Amino acid sequence: MENEEWLIPEDDNHHAGFVSIIGKPNVGKSTLMNQVIGEKLSIITSKAQTTRHRIMGVINGDDFQIVYSDTPGIIKPKYELHKSMMRFVNTSLDDADVILFVTDIFEKHDENDVIEKLKISEAPVILLVNKIDLAKDNQVEEKIAYWKELIQPSEIIPISALNSINIDKLFESILKALPKHPPYFPKDTFTDKPERFFAAEMIREKIFKNYKQEIPYACEVMITEFKEKEDIINIRAEILVERQSQKGILIGKGGQALKKIGIEARKDLEEFFAKQVFLAQHVKVSPDWRQQRNKLDHLGYR
Repeated sequence: MENEEWLIPEDDNHHAGFVSIIGKPNVGKSTLMNQVIGEKLSIITSKAQTTRHRIMGVINGDDFQIVYSDTPGIIKPKYELHKSMMRFVNTSLDDADVILFVTDIFEKHDENDVIEKLKISEAPVILLVNKIDLAKDNQVEEKIAYWKELIQPSEIIPISALNSINIDKLFESILKALPKHPPYFPKDTFTDKPERFFAAEMIREKIFKNYKQEIPYACEVMITEFKEKEDIINIRAEILVERQSQKGILIGKGGQALKKIGIEARKDLEEFFAKQVFLAQHVKVSPDWRQQRNKLDHLGYR
């Protein structure tokens, strides 16, 4: 790697590091990730456990490089899928130079599993109390006092990821905490994920937004074809479900439900890729895919 042309020598003028965003489900980690990156890399819904992978987003300046990692919400695993998701969290903690521990004003003091994971890392922890735009009375001050006593983070910053409150302050705090280091990626790097990954995530986001109960959690999206031409991108997606009954619900009467997913997803895909998109979707039953390690490896949950 030292011979790469883009790599600059380590000196006092360049800082670089990995910043891991962790926390319980639904506290706003993905919203924060998209806010600090300035692009929509992580899917956002009102449902918990929408993020399943570790997604890196890279911010570059003349004298710095910040590699953010959005991670799955920390849960007690019930499926092999959950175990793989928690391995992504552990890996992000292993290489973190700075940890952003995200909670919110609605937390219920049930974050012991998060705190346990923090103990395995020596990286400084910046605690973010999110959703302060929804706070009442002294709620924010009470949360800050509680967390300051409990984990003694290096800094506590109240934020609203949705409304970009104190995001600039957070950025300055991260820059101060970054170690001196050459960039880890070429300076034009935006993310570590391929285009196929984001295509699958955009389709999966529409499933989470349009279906209730078990359907979104029992689905996974595979991109089986991604062919980019000068004026159009042809995408074929395979949506996995665990049972035949789920397939019927996902497709809907006369295929209308699946058609709605396709229309909404194609709109986002065309905005993201800045090009016309042809999207074909096929639903396939793959019994208990969430419990099958080989299947999960094939789906990228290594």
